[in-house]
Amino acid sequence: MDLIFAVLAGLAFMFSSSILLQILACALYNNWWPLLSALMYVLVPMPCLFFGGGSTQFLISRDGGGWIGAAKFLTGASTVGSLAIPIILRHAHMIDTGAMFIEFVSFFIFVCTVLCFHRVSLEDDW
Repeated sequence: MDLIFAVLAGLAFMFSSSILLQILACALYNNWWPLLSALMYVLVPMPCLFFGGGSTQFLISRDGGGWIGAAKFLTGASTVGSLAIPIILRHAHMIDTGAMFIEFVSFFIFVCTVLCFHRVSLEDDW
């Protein structure tokens, strides 16, 4: 039981540090455009909730079909969008290079959080 709380606390810490970096990328450079990529962080788990029943199992399955394929596509598109938005904003000279790199670190921590959650959800000890 203590292991479950430790894992949940670790995942919560990783997620909150990712959001903190998102906000720091905006506040340090006094430009709130990088927060636009946080919208994609909200969209990443939505296909799992709507099409996968809250489970991440469908992402690694070979099963196809209309809804499963759509869920995999939407998950991939929102993940690529999380990386593309800071790059596009930097290319348009709307954000500084430092804010873009902070966004990348935030994205890396967020992806690590999702992968850790996926690994934990595969175990049946819950």
